[in-house]
Amino acid sequence: MNRFAAFACLALSMTLVGSYVALSKPLVAALPVFLLAWLRFGIGTAAMLRWLKKPAFEAPMTQLTKRLLFLESFLGNFLFSICMLYGVSLTSALAAGVIMAAIPAAVALLSWIILREKISLRIWAAVACAVLGISLVSLSKNQGLETSQPLNSQAWLGNLLLMAAVLCEAAYAVIGKQLTGVLSPKRITSLINLWGFALVTPFGLWVAIDFDFGAVQLHSWLLLMFYAMSASVWTVWLWMTGLKLVAASQAGIFTVLLPVSAAAVGVLVLGEQLNRVQGLAFAIALAGVLLATLPASRR
Repeated sequence: MNRFAAFACLALSMTLVGSYVALSKPLVAALPVFLLAWLRFGIGTAAMLRWLKKPAFEAPMTQLTKRLLFLESFLGNFLFSICMLYGVSLTSALAAGVIMAAIPAAVALLSWIILREKISLRIWAAVACAVLGISLVSLSKNQGLETSQPLNSQAWLGNLLLMAAVLCEAAYAVIGKQLTGVLSPKRITSLINLWGFALVTPFGLWVAIDFDFGAVQLHSWLLLMFYAMSASVWTVWLWMTGLKLVAASQAGIFTVLLPVSAAAVGVLVLGEQLNRVQGLAFAIALAGVLLATLPASRR
């Protein structure tokens, strides 16, 4: 695989993440958060049973690798899902998009601190584009949150949870880079999903006991299938595949596509409104992706 194919995998992964972040808003209205997370991991586990088997060419996992797998699942799957689902349920899809535009900066900083990656001025410029985008929206008079529905009185808590999700996603990108050096993308995807299923099962069973599954409509079940396959299988495999060839700090720039796609789904599917300031902000964010992916000039 060449670098541009890796870039395409990273871009598609974050676009799918953004779409299911936005579409999770109607899902949390139909299913309790912990039950939704449990079903998501359960469907993912069933879909990836064959990926759990250790390939013949793969070396036995060290204790460090096992700890990293747990942290990758706990932070990037379990905590991210809970913070994201509760956060989106308390605020708007556009608000989620705005806050998650800070992910590239968080990934770059963690890559610099933990992985000791050397970050070029162009990558910092791309990060600055993401930060400028979120600042533009935050400084707009209506906070960039024009929606067709009234805001929840606990929107501040939703925004706080989404900020926690940003940190979880940044840790997910950095730890994932370490894992791709020793495990295949399929194995990483299946193992961290299995850990997520184990972590959320007690909470999911507790909620499922008293839940009326018959009250959930067919379109919600179909949306759940898309959410489960996207969140547990497609996005993780695509991300780990691209991350094998791309530095974590550079890959982090692609996370700006998460808020862009979340906002697009919020506008096109959920009826939220995008104003000019938000449009400019997301255009600047996309310019950051171009800065990060265009080939460097050669002397």
